[in-house]
Amino acid sequence: MRQRSLIAITAALAAGALTLTACGSRDSGDKGSDSGSGGGTTVVIGVDAPLTGDLSALGLGIKNSVDLAAKTANKQDFVKGITFKIEALDDQGQPSSGQQNATKLVADKSVLGVVGPLNSSVAESMQKVFDDAKLVEVSPANTNPALTQGTNWQTSKSRPYKSYFRTATTDAIQGPFAAHYLFNDAKKKKVFVIDDKKTYGAGLAATFTDEFKKLGGTVAGSEHINPDTKDFSAVATKVKNSGADVVYYGGEYPQAGPLSKQIKAAGAKIPVIGGDGIYSADFIKLAGATATGDLATSVGAPVEQLPSAKEFVANYKSAGYKQAYEAYGGYSYDSGWAIIEAVKKVVEDNDGKLPSDARAKVAEAMQNVSFDGVTGKVSFDEYGDATNKQLTVYAVKNGAWEPVKSGTYTG
Repeated sequence: MRQRSLIAITAALAAGALTLTACGSRDSGDKGSDSGSGGGTTVVIGVDAPLTGDLSALGLGIKNSVDLAAKTANKQDFVKGITFKIEALDDQGQPSSGQQNATKLVADKSVLGVVGPLNSSVAESMQKVFDDAKLVEVSPANTNPALTQGTNWQTSKSRPYKSYFRTATTDAIQGPFAAHYLFNDAKKKKVFVIDDKKTYGAGLAATFTDEFKKLGGTVAGSEHINPDTKDFSAVATKVKNSGADVVYYGGEYPQAGPLSKQIKAAGAKIPVIGGDGIYSADFIKLAGATATGDLATSVGAPVEQLPSAKEFVANYKSAGYKQAYEAYGGYSYDSGWAIIEAVKKVVEDNDGKLPSDARAKVAEAMQNVSFDGVTGKVSFDEYGDATNKQLTVYAVKNGAWEPVKSGTYTG
């Protein structure tokens, strides 16, 4: 782990000048980024994601993609007088760590926006901390509808935090999208539903189940698993005895991979399908050879197939990052770029300088951000949700995820 001494940068800004001071010494490890040349004022974009642990493949892809956005903005001198840097903190997928990271990022006055987190449960612990500080947060991966539309989102939508935005679509769309694919396209009529009891997994399983039943499908059984274990033999036996022709899993790939493998080993030769939380190459590694035919839905269209993403894919490769950008790379870049666009608007509206209330102004500007991003058109509705609601079904074929069908669900 390396230590980086940063020069304290004081910017004379507007009347009542704002002082932006980067930490005198930052324990950065694999977290921070000095991102090329730029102007005299440094703006930090925070990143919160699991950088170690079971979900680190997704988290490191998020960090690297935001880093690339910062470097690109500096290279282009996109915001005159501003140099962007990132400060990435590890939450290990734990809400308590996420809340601590949020407090730390709020304390650094040079942080004007944060990208993350990966997990909806972590987001729940961070939202109020950021909102109280008027610090904008843009998640590339959170999909639980309650984060933007309130706990009663199914009957009465109400936005709880105006500083929270996301570039990924929600499980109010993702769950039903999977249900329609399974029932109408894959002709699966009898499902066994499993979830990990966490905010993301349980919520996704619920929206899927409701829609599958509406379509006329049968729920052969349901179970909750303990995400801290890897022995799913008991639930695998229940799946086999249920007569289900498919398993829907609400959760993430560290559990989904072994679960799929054990279900097949128990004698149930049926596919497992999950949401974006299982869409990772690591799922296939964990599930083994019997993963062929398993399915996942994920946000957006395949990045590799989007004309708008060609430059991102090429630049990511040439930047030499050791980890893949994974499922949320394009959305992470766009989340970072949304913050950069908001900063640009605030600076331009204040005669080329950051105002004394920069955080509040950036949060306000985010609501009207609109640009053509890596993942397509990037903008936000009245709840802070992405207006791009496209999703894709992927299947495991020849040891890799391959896109099967892209589209959206409008209800």
